[in-house]
Amino acid sequence: MRQYFVYILASKKNGTLYIGVTNNLLKRVYEHKNNIVRGFTEKYNVHNLVYYEIYNNIGSAINREKQMKKWKRQWKIELIEKTNPQWNDLYFEMID
Repeated sequence: MRQYFVYILASKKNGTLYIGVTNNLLKRVYEHKNNIVRGFTEKYNVHNLVYYEIYNNIGSAINREKQMKKWKRQWKIELIEKTNPQWNDLYFEMID
């Protein structure tokens, strides 16, 4: 079964946030970290994976991404801090 990920990247703790969706989280975050993805994350140095959710349905993942993008900033921060209070870069935990 294919998996889809809604993820949040941050420039630093309480810094600039970016929300995206992908079917290959490690590859996508690698692309952001190495500025292979041109645009927002490159311009604002938003490279730390601080939160993600897993879905089995692309429609559900896209709906969640759209929902989260409409949220107030504080709601996003609270979501991150529920599971990652130190704002650790989860990418490095995933590749270990």
